[in-house]
Amino acid sequence: MTRILLTGAAGFAGARVLHRILADTDWHVVGTVSPRRGSDTRIVQLLTAHPEWAIRVTVVRCDLGFEMTGSTIDRIGPVEHIVNLASDTQIDLSITDPARIIRSNVALMLNVLELARIVQPRTVLHVGTDEEYGPIHGGDGPHREWDAILPANPYSGSKAAQSAIAITYWRTYGLPLILTRTMNILGPGQPAVKFVPQVISRILAGEPVRIFASADGQSSSRHWLDAWELGGALIHILGHATVQQHPQYDRPALFHIVGEERTNLALAESIAGILRRPLHVELVDAGTSRPGHDLRYGLDGGTLAALGWTPGRTLDDTLREIVATHLARVPS
Repeated sequence: MTRILLTGAAGFAGARVLHRILADTDWHVVGTVSPRRGSDTRIVQLLTAHPEWAIRVTVVRCDLGFEMTGSTIDRIGPVEHIVNLASDTQIDLSITDPARIIRSNVALMLNVLELARIVQPRTVLHVGTDEEYGPIHGGDGPHREWDAILPANPYSGSKAAQSAIAITYWRTYGLPLILTRTMNILGPGQPAVKFVPQVISRILAGEPVRIFASADGQSSSRHWLDAWELGGALIHILGHATVQQHPQYDRPALFHIVGEERTNLALAESIAGILRRPLHVELVDAGTSRPGHDLRYGLDGGTLAALGWTPGRTLDDTLREIVATHLARVPS
């Protein structure tokens, strides 16, 4: 049986990726849970709903921001693949406390890479972000793999640093690295501070939804991907992609995991339509209200599509599931 390490398995995206892996494969998953992040509630809920999967999951509690002890490495044990999802993704916090986020993400990456040097997996699959490239300007098309890296805020800078450090381990130590970059992840159970849950709550409360926009009123725009589809893409890459080793190649393999593009305003309109409630909007000048805010991000997904993967769910499918899950949890 294939045995993999999934970092960040108790987080929102990690738990949904874990669910997809257990549903679609027979792999055994070792999932790390950070004591700083709280409990493994999402994993417990998943295994309570699917007790037959419990034998295929090992939870290891460790803070990836610190060097792993020998006992932690022993608990993780041998793995064929490492999938690195763990990161501090709080953009607003990265603006108010940049050193905290940058230190955390750089230390986390270093410790995962050092673990890989010890356990010698077949693949180290790192999940990056579209924000590493910075914004798309004017009528330019979406970013392609290996476009220039121009991050705009401390969070995206820390993610770019993660990718850069991983590449040095690929070249210096022969680490079997595959890089990915993806975009705004969403799905049922996403933390309330994220955009989609905030939109739902504000619409239900009859409050205005704040939409970042340009000075001339153009709404910000993002690509959106269900975390369930992220899991499917990662499984596909592990099963079909070839590790490109130095010196035969001058760079590791890199894939963009791409969902649908929609402006934040259009996304809010879609949610209001599903809720059958009116939408009240407050446009906020992104240039003055939030330092480092980019109006538009976008990735070209052609390389991964050529490998045989595209999302199986539409964005509207995901929005309907998110709304239904939210309403089921709201007291009547």
